[in-house]
Amino acid sequence: MEEQELQRLVESISIEAFGKPFLHQATFNSRLRSTGGRYLLGTHHIEVNKKYLDQFGENELIGIIKHELCHYHLHLEGKGYQHRDFDFKWLLKKVGAPRFCTPLKEKTSKRTFKKIHLYECINCHHRYQRKRSINTSRYVCGKCQGRLKKIKEVILE
Repeated sequence: MEEQELQRLVESISIEAFGKPFLHQATFNSRLRSTGGRYLLGTHHIEVNKKYLDQFGENELIGIIKHELCHYHLHLEGKGYQHRDFDFKWLLKKVGAPRFCTPLKEKTSKRTFKKIHLYECINCHHRYQRKRSINTSRYVCGKCQGRLKKIKEVILE
């Protein structure tokens, strides 16, 4: 789906579900991570996360658009447009928009293992575990100010 198709879809949903025109811009925003879309108060534009279309299809996208259009129309009318407001909750039910979108399936991380770096003080033999490696010529023991030496790296799976 291209941005022009998204614009037409938002405009048609606005007319069908709300009986009012959508006079601003609707775009895809790939940087959205934890939300399906957002309504921008300053410009009145709507941004939609394209990942929801790719993972869940057009029905989920339509639900997100309806949700954002609820924010849009209530804000322009001067009514309660925030999630906690009665007007917003009422309009969501009226048009059949979801209050929350389905969570995205998380990608598996590139590194499925953890690395632990073990250090020991030369003087007092106190041991330190660190997730990140440290520069042993720059850092010293916190107990006796002795020099540190790297013992080993442990890889946990």
